[in-house]
Amino acid sequence: MSTLLLKGGHLVDPAQNFDAPADVLLRDGRVQQIAKPGKAKAAADEVLDVTGLIVSPGFIDLHVHLREPGQTHKENIATGTAAAAAGGFTSVCAMPNTRPINDSPALTRWMQDEERGAVVNVFPIAAATLGSRGEQLSNYRELKEAGAVALSDDGRPILEDAIMRESLALAARVGLPIIQHAEDTRISHGNPMNEGVTSFRLGLRGQPPASEWQLVERDIRLASQEGGRLHVAHASTAKTLEMMRLGRASNVQVTAEVTPHHFLFTDEQCVTYDTRYKMNPPLRGASDRDAMQAAIIDGTMDAIATDHAPHALYEKDVEFEKAAFGITGLEVALGATITTFHHTGKISLTRVVELLSTNPAKIVDLKGRGTLAKGSIADVTIFDPKTRWTYDVSKTLSRSRNCPYDGTQFYGKVCATIVGGQVVFREL
Repeated sequence: MSTLLLKGGHLVDPAQNFDAPADVLLRDGRVQQIAKPGKAKAAADEVLDVTGLIVSPGFIDLHVHLREPGQTHKENIATGTAAAAAGGFTSVCAMPNTRPINDSPALTRWMQDEERGAVVNVFPIAAATLGSRGEQLSNYRELKEAGAVALSDDGRPILEDAIMRESLALAARVGLPIIQHAEDTRISHGNPMNEGVTSFRLGLRGQPPASEWQLVERDIRLASQEGGRLHVAHASTAKTLEMMRLGRASNVQVTAEVTPHHFLFTDEQCVTYDTRYKMNPPLRGASDRDAMQAAIIDGTMDAIATDHAPHALYEKDVEFEKAAFGITGLEVALGATITTFHHTGKISLTRVVELLSTNPAKIVDLKGRGTLAKGSIADVTIFDPKTRWTYDVSKTLSRSRNCPYDGTQFYGKVCATIVGGQVVFREL
């Protein structure tokens, strides 16, 4: 039995409607006590002075690419989760586009094996169809028993109505959400950026916003018929949000995440052909970016996820059209959120924690996480919302450095990350 007392902090826990100074006592990987400052009853083996800092349930990233197995030249589970810990994430949900594709219980278990060297909790998202080919469903029940928390074909969206219908129905019976990368590739054609004035000026082919929102509209319609839970990955268009609001008005269980890059940047960032700004879905126009921000403020958006997508230098240091899609982002998600929304007075710290912890835990049903209620799992993020700092990509803990945030100043610094009662990252 080991005990850790977090002393002098301010606890923000939306799940308990708690926002006040408190001491938090962790014992043997669980939360033993929430006490008024200086009133913890039991002695602790270690005391962590967190005076002036925010203590919150551990952050949960619903969308990361850890690249292992098969692409460890980009990232592996050990390095990816080290970067996650530095970003305050105590849990990450790993997408199935590994090599081979994670469509089997054996690979799902392999990713969670302690030999992978994970610093934080890894919850695999398994492929919805075998090989992510969109033809035959994988074994949802066995994948759930092996530890999968959701099902997705990730960058290979399920396009056929019949397959998506069957997937939603079976997932509903098993009790897992379907996560859809909403991109109708028959419309987007895998083009390198958003279709608009900027793409025309640059002479690049573009992805119309309709390639996203029309598939979301289709998925919501099918979910209304088949039931189950639909989660829209990395929403990027205003019309996507409109479809979600309509779906919810009809009692469809649909949730969505947005990435920091989609609420910070626009396709204007691509004017110098800087491949660090090439991602999928692509950066959209200002009206779509502003709609993402508004959705965070008004409560439409459920979660912030990074879509952490590491690549080797040679995969990015090429012509824009040939470069790989994606950026890294685990270490800056809190800073981007605090700087854009809380520092400017647009949302409360409660809403910040809701987006990064409480709601993600609900979406993939991580019982005992997303809260610091007594008896819950002792996954904790400690941060200072007022500290100003500059991101230096040369110091990243990720194996890759394809990140457009290098040199960016943020407010909101992670000070410590605790997983199962053990401190895995500390800058106090």
